[in-house]
Amino acid sequence: MNHRPNSLHISDVAHSMHPYTNMRLHEEKGPMIMTEGNGARVTDSEGKEYIEGLAGLWSVAVGFSETRLADAAYAQLKRLPYYHSFAHKAHEPSIRLAEKLVEMTPEGLNRVFFTNSGSEANDTVVKMAWFLNNGLGRPEKKKFLSRTKAYHGITIASGSLTGLAGNQKDFDLPAIPVTHLTCPHYWRYGEEGESETEFTARLLKELEDTIIAEGPETIAGFIGEPVMGAGGVMTPPEGYWPGVVEICHKYDILVVSDEVINGFGRTGERFGCEKYGFTPDILVTSKQLTSSYMPLAAIVVNDKVYNAIADNTAKLGNFGHGFTGTGHPVACAVGLENLNIIEERDLMGNAKRLEPLFQDGLRAFSDHPLIGEIRGVGLIAGLEMADKKTKQPFGKPGAVAAKVVALAAEEGLICRNVYDTVALCPPLIVTEDDVREIHARLGRALDQALDWAKSEGLL
Repeated sequence: MNHRPNSLHISDVAHSMHPYTNMRLHEEKGPMIMTEGNGARVTDSEGKEYIEGLAGLWSVAVGFSETRLADAAYAQLKRLPYYHSFAHKAHEPSIRLAEKLVEMTPEGLNRVFFTNSGSEANDTVVKMAWFLNNGLGRPEKKKFLSRTKAYHGITIASGSLTGLAGNQKDFDLPAIPVTHLTCPHYWRYGEEGESETEFTARLLKELEDTIIAEGPETIAGFIGEPVMGAGGVMTPPEGYWPGVVEICHKYDILVVSDEVINGFGRTGERFGCEKYGFTPDILVTSKQLTSSYMPLAAIVVNDKVYNAIADNTAKLGNFGHGFTGTGHPVACAVGLENLNIIEERDLMGNAKRLEPLFQDGLRAFSDHPLIGEIRGVGLIAGLEMADKKTKQPFGKPGAVAAKVVALAAEEGLICRNVYDTVALCPPLIVTEDDVREIHARLGRALDQALDWAKSEGLL
């Protein structure tokens, strides 16, 4: 018989494997165990309360312990706890949620396919593109264009679309045909003396040159996050996205807007594509769709994409793809109620109203010796720890950002270090007082990290 540890900490170290974790280091450090959540705050097993400055994982829009979502889940569990959507079966929650998503997303996106996660959704997008191109007699049109620093998930196809070395090294990725273009981050990748307008023009030329070199007949789609999230919160340069769409459509290449983080008000508009003035052929959303109370993602496509897929299913007699939990009734019931709350409480409007306070308060740290650049939009931001002149990290890459995040936790603020960037993405329900408290706690952490960096000889 296996020995059962006598505490959660010991049991976790003994039995659990954590994502995005150095497992040997975890054996030494053990977990921070969260036991409660209420609104914009969470409490750990030691009784310490934190402002959840990353909304869980960029995702808890309505805050923690929202009774209406618990009630929606319980009511659906009692009525129809599970049913599938294979072979002409359906149920009301998935129908109503699909209807709601078509209403909320940009004009022309009219059909919805559900998955359990953003990774599965982007994997499905790749398969959809391959399926429809085979059906159109274009079997060579299979390649994808993505960007370095992009994050699109961690399954085989979506992990290939991702442009982060840490998600690909020793996983044998990319495993599908994908070309990663220059990350559209002007501060980091702009050349000396190059204006932002010139930077945009260079990236658009790179895009078109790549399409021509690869052959437009071989490229199925371009995928991108309007605001890049897990790669370090990078906002695009002016004119970038409309230019991308114009070039892609010129060569009959699908444009996929990955709104897993951006969607439902995070950028101050309903969707990131609306913030930056473009309409995609395919929109992918998750996270804030249910405030992550239940696993759920959705792919919303235009009629051109749907009709090409539907015509091929008529030829073959089937669309041989789907998941046991596709359109799970409990997840869809929670998602529908979550979107109702976001609209009723004007949480997308709250993000827009608080944007100046949130962003300006963070930019007040611009002169801090540890900070190279501060960037963001709406209620999402990144503070890059780097030398302002050289743009290089202090010491070992990621070390200073990790220290800031650790010290912020001691101050009662949870944020996340993504490489050399400290990321913030609070719940959409935050108040002015919450935002000011985030600034205050982060400021103390930055000052303590500066003292530490000096003591380590990093400055």
